[in-house]
Amino acid sequence: MVTLRPSPVDAPDAHELLAEYFRSRTEGFALLDVAYRTTFPDPAAFVPPAGVFVVLDDDAGAPQGCGGIRLIPPGPRGVRYELKHLYLRPVTRGRGWGRLLVEDLEQRAREFGAAELVLDTHHSLEAAGALYTRTGFTTIDPYNDNPNASRWYGKEL
Repeated sequence: MVTLRPSPVDAPDAHELLAEYFRSRTEGFALLDVAYRTTFPDPAAFVPPAGVFVVLDDDAGAPQGCGGIRLIPPGPRGVRYELKHLYLRPVTRGRGWGRLLVEDLEQRAREFGAAELVLDTHHSLEAAGALYTRTGFTTIDPYNDNPNASRWYGKEL
């Protein structure tokens, strides 16, 4: 049984997962002949109630994925959190663990009083886009100027 646990974003296991995530994005963007800008997250942005970062452990207790939410300026619906750095190690994909991460973070956003959960992604991340659509996110207008993003999604909570 997998477990999801809050973790400081700069804890060794969380940092290792984020480093893998950023490496994969850098390599993926290079294939598209596009530069990827890596920015490790500010740990303070993921401390409740400003946000939370979670690590997904497999049934053996090994960290296999991560993701977080952070408070951003209010949107048209009110309090808004942003889903960030959703990542699963490639060997674990296709098991439904991405959905578990999204649903866990969505519930945590609700508990923090969010009216909306938003995210940005890149069109080359087709599996991620499909996951967001399957979990109820819809395309929205850009809410930020992230140079790594080409698609924006939102979900009313």
